[in-house]
Amino acid sequence: MYKYFPHTEEDLKEMLATCGVNSVHDLFADVPEAARWKGDYQLPEALSEIDLRLFFEQLTHPVNAQQLICFAGAGCYDHYAPSVVQNLVQRSEFLTSYTPYQAEISQGTLHYIFEYQSMIAELTGLEISNASMYDGATATAEAALMAWANAKKATRVLVSETLDPKVRRVVETYAHYHGVPLKLIPAKNGAFDRNALDQELAEGGVAGVVMQQPNYYGVVEDYSGVADAVHEQKGLFILHANPSDLAILRTPGEWGADVAVGDGQSLGIPMTFGGPGVGFMACTEKLIRKLPGRIVGQTLDNRGQRAFVLTLQAREQHIRRQKATSNICSNQSLMALYVTIYLSVMGKQGLREVAEFSYAGAHSLCDKLLATGKCKLTFPGQPFFNEFCVDYDGDLDALLAECTECGYLAGVKVGEHTLMIAVTEQRTPEEIEELVDIIKEHKE
Repeated sequence: MYKYFPHTEEDLKEMLATCGVNSVHDLFADVPEAARWKGDYQLPEALSEIDLRLFFEQLTHPVNAQQLICFAGAGCYDHYAPSVVQNLVQRSEFLTSYTPYQAEISQGTLHYIFEYQSMIAELTGLEISNASMYDGATATAEAALMAWANAKKATRVLVSETLDPKVRRVVETYAHYHGVPLKLIPAKNGAFDRNALDQELAEGGVAGVVMQQPNYYGVVEDYSGVADAVHEQKGLFILHANPSDLAILRTPGEWGADVAVGDGQSLGIPMTFGGPGVGFMACTEKLIRKLPGRIVGQTLDNRGQRAFVLTLQAREQHIRRQKATSNICSNQSLMALYVTIYLSVMGKQGLREVAEFSYAGAHSLCDKLLATGKCKLTFPGQPFFNEFCVDYDGDLDALLAECTECGYLAGVKVGEHTLMIAVTEQRTPEEIEELVDIIKEHKE
């Protein structure tokens, strides 16, 4: 029944008893002693799962020649996920996307959504999380509408220029069709311009401010005092965050954010040519009635047993759609399950190690690239986590083409001479060295 679960001691004892023997050794009593191997097996040292995968990928390298080694990011990252995650997600009872209206027959689905909500709330440092949303971009757009709906005499929502352009375009589309005016906070040296933000806030009428951490360019921005300044104007501070990085970085809650949004793809979900991902949204308790989507709650049934129910879901989303704050009725349930299992398996220590390896790899690669003399930091002096931008002194398109021929997806071109590079725990020191050598030896 449990296809991917190992047998417990109790299972083994029960099976041995059924066979009428006391031990596994007794099962082979008919094999003569002289034919039994009693020496030590000549086996190599044990490998971690990620190293074992890499070993077999290298054995089949000619077959997998088209599989590029990925140093690209820009919102979609090549993170490792334990094999158990995909195996459990593929179990038949999980493979449905239907909305769990009938709680009495949807306890399994409601249970894991409840656990997902609990983990997202802990990861973001906020009190409330809803069931998952479509993706990080639509979650951010919903948060902007949420800020507008929460305001009384607002004239605009502010959006940082350092927010991922893909996400920003979705926010602009949502805002346009809901009649929500947007105003861009300009960037300065790769981060939001604090003076420009203060000037906008001083004019009043700001319903909310949307920012990203780390931002699109990989810069870790300083939001000291931002939440207080926004709250003085009765606005909401919305932070679009990379959940994987929150194992080390300050959480949105610690920055004083009212709403945290983003995409859960970095929590082990495969890149798969750009999707699917899963949008998350968390907020403070006072905003619970403004939160789109649904919330699953825990209660007791009439026998006193733990049970899960759909709690707080606006009926307007189904029968009075024109009056709804949001028309999102479904959630990315299967991908939310994926994230939940990933977080459970990795644990706090595992998440921290992923973040530490990614940070260390990115800074190592950055130092080596600068040492070649062919690259310089696009935003000098700005702190970064696992993603950074460099200006290449030459034909960037020709360089990227050569990297591709050598089996490397070297990054994302974000300017004529600017390359954005991401490093995750998947990238080895050998891969970093080889990429640096390709760039160093590239001839124009």
